[in-house]
Formats: sequence, structure tokens, C-alpha cells
Amino acid sequence: MKIAVCVKHVPEGHGRIDPASKRLDRSGEGALNHFDANAVEEALRIKGDGDGEVVVVSMGPEKAADSLRKALAMGADRAVLVSDAALAGSDLVATSKVLAGALASEEADLVLFGQQASDADGAVLWAAVAERLRRPVVSQAAEVTVTGDTVRVKRQTEFGYDVIETRLPAVVAVSDAINEPRYPSLKGIMGAKKKPFETLTLADTGVDAADAGEAGSKTEVLALGSPPARGDSRKIEGDANAPQAIVDFLAEKRLV
Repeated sequence: MKIAVCVKHVPEGHGRIDPASKRLDRSGEGALNHFDANAVEEALRIKGDGDGEVVVVSMGPEKAADSLRKALAMGADRAVLVSDAALAGSDLVATSKVLAGALASEEADLVLFGQQASDADGAVLWAAVAERLRRPVVSQAAEVTVTGDTVRVKRQTEFGYDVIETRLPAVVAVSDAINEPRYPSLKGIMGAKKKPFETLTLADTGVDAADAGEAGSKTEVLALGSPPARGDSRKIEGDANAPQAIVDFLAEKRLV
């Protein structure tokens, strides 16, 4: 069984928007998106000690290789990075097309995603990729069981759990409640350096340049602005008079 896991290299700390490009500044340090670490862990658990393969796939700048190597150190067998200057500025529509192109050639039985990425929190990329691959998709997975050519998913909802079963090949987005990702061991880190790592260009995915980057994106950021200034505020220090000061303030505003 082949399992592909789509992972993302996200900026660490507070995100910064580049005022010139109106895009997220990715020039600083980055890390493996924590939801995607759950997806990698789940793929490794499903594979177990079997003869299958776990391949991690990412689209991003060259620095994204660091996150792929972490996934390899966790235990993934192979990594594929789609990195090309022509991809800069890709929105969800363009990104989903490039990832679908890379995944199509892998022909994986199961494609796993983290539920969302910490730099955007869109939580829809997995749906767009599944649509392009023409595969069934289940999101918010808290438990995944593969039996033969069927995948059974226990899905979190605000009202409890749904249990959904579908045939493979399929796409599943996992929540961070599904497992606790392992820490790469020293042996795993050293072994990751010898594992296959492939870097693809946009042309290698079979996607035309007109369908990627800013040219292939369907959204455009027109302007950036600071949030509106807050109204009048009053700071109340945490001393013995603070409770009474709060009551007086609320009374003044006719809230009590």
C-alpha cells in the first residue's frame, strides 16, 4: 500500500505580510506544519511493519526541504518537493492544481492531509485536491482504519462523531486529536539523509505555467491596511482597589 502525505513548511512565530508583494513573508525560519505532523504519524501507523510506502509531498521554496527531512526522520520512506520560481503567489486554486499533478503520478492508495495549516487556517486545500483527483474525501478524521480496499474514518463533528466508510483510493484530512506525533530519533535523523529526495519543477507536474503562480490564481490582494484603532480604554491595575474600579467603570457605562 502506498500512502502519500501532503505537508507544508510554515513560518515560525508571528506571520508578516510583505507590503511590496502583499504575500506572507517566507524568508525567515520555518517548520513542519503541526497538523501535517499528525498526518505523517498516522501514515506511519497505518503502514506499520508492512511492505507499503509512505511518501511525503510538498510544494514550496527550497527551505521546505527542512520540513520534508523531518518527516523522513520520523519514518517516511521518500520525499517529493515541487519547487519553482513560477509557483510564487499561487493561491489555493493554483496550489491544488500543482499538488494534484504531483500526486497523480504517485498513484497512492491513500492521500493524507493535516486538517489545516497554521499560516492560513483555510482548511479546504484537501477538498480542492480531492476534487481534482476525482477521489472521495473525508475531513476532521479522529481515527482511520484501512481494511483491504476500504478506509473507515471516525470523524469529529460539533455534535459527536460520524463514521464514514469509502473505497480506496481516497483522500483523508486528519485532526490533531488523532494521535501524538513521534519525535525523530537520532537514528532517524541520520537515516533521513540517505532516503530518496526528489525535487520537481512546475513542468514535471504536467501543469502549465499559466495555471500556477499569480497567473493561475483566481484571487488577488488589492490592498493591505492596519486594523482600526480601538476606542477609549481605561487601564485598571491589579491592586486592592481594582474590583471596585471595575464595578464603577461598568456602572458608568450602564452595564450593571
